[in-house]
Amino acid sequence: MENDALFSHVKSMIVSSTKVPKCMAVSTVKVADLYGVKPMEIEQGLNALVDEGRLKREKLNDYPNYEVYLLP
Repeated sequence: MENDALFSHVKSMIVSSTKVPKCMAVSTVKVADLYGVKPMEIEQGLNALVDEGRLKREKLNDYPNYEVYLLP
């Protein structure tokens, strides 16, 4: 999975979010289905983007405690 394509997809999801601050819970299974790859590849790509500093990952304090991604 190309990290630039994944970043572009996740970035557009975050920007179109109506939440304040702009954030998005990403389903690795749904994104993997869109790209025709395994969910583990999407998870690895998201981890790489977080490590590169292109995305931030946080856990929501309120129920349902989703792990969300934000733009730095």
